[in-house]
Amino acid sequence: MSHGIIAGVGMTKFCKPGTHEPYRVMAAHAIKHAILDAQIDASDIQQGFASYIYGDSTCGQHAFYDVIQSGIPIVNVNNNCSSGSSAIFLARQAILSGEVDCVVVFGFEEMQPGALVSHWNDRESPFDRTLPVYEKFAAPDGPIALRAFGAAGRHYMNKYGVDASLFAKVAVKSRGHAIHNPYSLFQKPLTEAQVLADKVIFDGYLTRTMACPPTCGAAAIILCSDTFARKKGVKQGVKILGQAMATDTLTSWQDPIHAVGADMTKRAAKKAFQLASVGPEDVDVVELHDCFTTNEVINYEALGLCQEGQALEFVLRGDNTYGGKYVIGPSGGLMSKGHPIGATGLAQCTELCWHLRGVAGARQVNNARIALQHNVGLGGAVVVTVYGM
Repeated sequence: MSHGIIAGVGMTKFCKPGTHEPYRVMAAHAIKHAILDAQIDASDIQQGFASYIYGDSTCGQHAFYDVIQSGIPIVNVNNNCSSGSSAIFLARQAILSGEVDCVVVFGFEEMQPGALVSHWNDRESPFDRTLPVYEKFAAPDGPIALRAFGAAGRHYMNKYGVDASLFAKVAVKSRGHAIHNPYSLFQKPLTEAQVLADKVIFDGYLTRTMACPPTCGAAAIILCSDTFARKKGVKQGVKILGQAMATDTLTSWQDPIHAVGADMTKRAAKKAFQLASVGPEDVDVVELHDCFTTNEVINYEALGLCQEGQALEFVLRGDNTYGGKYVIGPSGGLMSKGHPIGATGLAQCTELCWHLRGVAGARQVNNARIALQHNVGLGGAVVVTVYGM
């Protein structure tokens, strides 16, 4: 069976807004590292897919031209927070179609401090469809991402009888992982008490350290065909065993948990696992979309890593960290590594490739054979990918 082969990866260290280089420089740096890692020439690349959400059109070209101006097609991808994985999804289709043999996929973002807000207030918002959900469940007003994931966390607590300490425990785990990642934004440990005592940013329970920070950075991968990998002697290529994208159906609007992509995730995960001929029980390492710790908890269940309503027991057993059933977010995740939106999907992929290749250093997941990636964008799109060697 033909697979997309990830021949090389590269990324920048993620940083706070105001401390970053221009997106052009960050993206070119990541691309050059991926090319070097793949041991190919820039002239081997036949197409490019660039993911970002903040910037003018054709920013992808502007960045790629710092690497080479070879006249190849460059497609710019904006699918909210799932932009990076959406670009990988498109690149894999291009490879499997036989149209091309070698593609670069890169993502980048220059973000501003503070909560995400719309820059297009003179037209309809794609989030208008979710407003009745928040009105029905009496969610407080707030910026869309904060309201969406905050309301989802409140609904989870009400539905399953847990409290905010669950989300604090997940934040502590994520920060503990990030300490060993030289590419992460935050590298100091947290305690559960610190998380719970931090500044409350939504609905009386969600604190600042339960939310990912605005971040700047870039990441890139080289994706190629099996034939190209053999021709170039790629020795540490990682296979995309299965991948699926899903968007909203009418079920998305039934409650705040589904409104942040739980149903999309279930459908995409089911298809990705089927294509890969594996199940959740076969997975060793996971990078999921923990933009808020509430979303990490929800997606333990949506991805099939534990049963619905069982996330607290899952966390208390340590099944989300080293020594447990899975290692989830060894990079520190979006929570602690950072979330430069266009780069996130590529950074998740890069991290998982390092683990499958056994080169993740102090945070290496022992004997990692199957890796799972989950990337979600409100509005909406979810991409779930299963990787193996």
